Amino acid sequence: MVKLADGAQAQQKKATRAAYGATLAELASEGVPVVAVDADLTGSTTTKKLADAGFADRLFNCGIAEQNMVDVAAGLAITGHVAFTGSFAVFGTGRAYDQIRNTVCYSNLDVKIAPTHAGISVGPDGGSHQMLEDVSLMRGLPNMRVLVPADYAAARAALRLAAATPGPVYVRMGRASVPCVYADDVELELGRAYVLREGGDATIVACGVEVEQALKAAELLAAEGIEAEVIDAFSVKPLDEETILASVGKTGCVAVAEEHSVMGGLGSAVAETLARTCPAPAEFVGMRDAFGKSGEFDELMAYFNLDAGAIVEAVKKVMARKQV
Repeated sequence: MVKLADGAQAQQKKATRAAYGATLAELASEGVPVVAVDADLTGSTTTKKLADAGFADRLFNCGIAEQNMVDVAAGLAITGHVAFTGSFAVFGTGRAYDQIRNTVCYSNLDVKIAPTHAGISVGPDGGSHQMLEDVSLMRGLPNMRVLVPADYAAARAALRLAAATPGPVYVRMGRASVPCVYADDVELELGRAYVLREGGDATIVACGVEVEQALKAAELLAAEGIEAEVIDAFSVKPLDEETILASVGKTGCVAVAEEHSVMGGLGSAVAETLARTCPAPAEFVGMRDAFGKSGEFDELMAYFNLDAGAIVEAVKKVMARKQV
């Protein structure tokens, strides 16, 4: 198992986006040829920290022109740079999808699509800005890898991993401050999922902000005598099928939780894996063919049935469908 946050650290809250600019500055100081290309959101995405750390020549602001942003990043990658793009997820993946597909992925360029403000954690900005289809869009692209970190430490690890992995990588980050799950110095691997809590009655597979909710749900279930195994599928693509299949083979059922549409994201990846190799009952916690709404993050998590209570209900429901 990877090292988790201790009691005091777990009480701290940080946004995953807060790791972005700081990690790029670390990489630049270590001699990694990183550059950041942003679309007039250097403060919100925190890529400005790269310039603040003395690397102003590594930060390129394209203005409100996300398609140009991706093309500029592609050009920088061709000249030997590790190019990261920065915008809100709704713009950085949706508005620039054609450029990501046909310029970055088709040519397998060393461009990292790493937007912030993904999911409903955008909160009061409302449904127009709450990107809930980005994992599906990126997961379907050839050559693209997809990472969805659970907290600040995991986001830092994901960004470092993206920089060290040749070719396109998608790193999904959020706006809201969330509790720490991992120890500060955690290192994560591409294609690995991590068992954060062992149990034999049901498997919970989660990513992003849902990992902490899954751990909460496991505590609630334990109080009722149900031992749930919690897996962080931080690497949605490539997916660690071996770890997930081993767990579901033991427990006989799975609930998948993601702050994303239930169509095309982590839940779909897990379902496809089970259907091919180990059919088992599955339930899915996520956005159900709906846009988001304006509200505070915690309110929206409860409103859309994405919180720990919803995961508890999904586990109980899927356990009732297990083969005896």
